[in-house]
Amino acid sequence: MTAQIIDGEAIAAQVRDELRPRIEALKARGVQPGLAVILVGEHPASVTYVRGKTRDCAEVGITGETFRLPTSASQQEILETVRRINADPAWHGLLVQTPLPDHVDTEAVLAAVAPAKDVDGLHPFSQGLLLRGLPTFLPATPHGVQQLLLRSGHPPDGKHVVICGRSSLVGKPLAALLVQKRPGANATVTICHTGTPDLAGHTRRADILVAAMGSARSITAGMVREGAVVIDVGTNSVPDASRKSGQRLVGDVDFAAVCEKAAAITPVPGGVGPMTRAMLLWNTVLAAEGGPTSG
Repeated sequence: MTAQIIDGEAIAAQVRDELRPRIEALKARGVQPGLAVILVGEHPASVTYVRGKTRDCAEVGITGETFRLPTSASQQEILETVRRINADPAWHGLLVQTPLPDHVDTEAVLAAVAPAKDVDGLHPFSQGLLLRGLPTFLPATPHGVQQLLLRSGHPPDGKHVVICGRSSLVGKPLAALLVQKRPGANATVTICHTGTPDLAGHTRRADILVAAMGSARSITAGMVREGAVVIDVGTNSVPDASRKSGQRLVGDVDFAAVCEKAAAITPVPGGVGPMTRAMLLWNTVLAAEGGPTSG
């Protein structure tokens, strides 16, 4: 078996196309959607990711601006920037790019974002609503994973989804999203992590396997059953002497080997990453339209 490649770039382009008429309708009402991003320091992956977000905003007609602070910025300086953007009606969405420097209390900064502008869906209020199944901004990566499954013809309804990873960014909110009693979810969800005995015993039972452990090629072919759908959230830099940078990106899945067993798989790069950015735009437009409770 050679797996179907789930093309995140192509599906993200579909999402952006669907957003354009909504953005034009907002502009016709005199509303210019705006997304503010706070970037602290020069973390290479964060800089690249923010650059992609800015490019995506420009492509669809959203105003995007990055507020840069040095690595040495104090927590108070970061919080003051958050509060200033919270109070500025020009910005419908606010994203604080993580990771933040070690001296910063990340949870305190994320909690300072106004819930009405929490387009990354990471505020405790947003995640509480998600767990209850109430309208809220869905976290960009979990929402992107759900849309990849739906739009590639692999809906999670009635399936056993095994998620490897329990972060508040991906694993836990994705489980909360897919377990909801509604179309596009209705899955039976198992969360595995570094403390799970016999990890492979769980992963081999998955209809849909999501790898979000942050460990390069940790999901091997022997851990995947024939015909499973595999979603690789991981982005890991590994040495590659053939590249000018000396490195390349790989996922949490041994892609070449798993392709021979899976029915469908996302590549790295070009899978989940583009969808994360697309769903951030989705939330920004939703915020400009009045928010998740607007109907």
